[in-house]
Amino acid sequence: MFAIIKTGGKQYKVAPGQKIKIEKVDAEAGKGVVFDEVLLLNDGKETKIGQPLVKGAKVEAKVLAQGRADKITIFKYKAKKRYQVKRGHRQPYTLVEITKIIS
Repeated sequence: MFAIIKTGGKQYKVAPGQKIKIEKVDAEAGKGVVFDEVLLLNDGKETKIGQPLVKGAKVEAKVLAQGRADKITIFKYKAKKRYQVKRGHRQPYTLVEITKIIS
């Protein structure tokens, strides 16, 4: 059984018991979250495709941790103009474990 959900402007293929990093969700570690934007649902026998969403389908997950990804460096440079800017960025994420898929 698997589903394709949409959260944070991205789509993820999820299955029960799977741990994934998604865009930051406002929820504390240990709490549950429900994703109701299910685009596709497959139970092993039948595939339901939403237009655009599957009606009544939800995916329940448990928040394991809130974190920030590794730092990336942004460096801008213009030759012969004495212009250079160095910046860093760490993208926040939420680690969730999919508990069950409700069709």
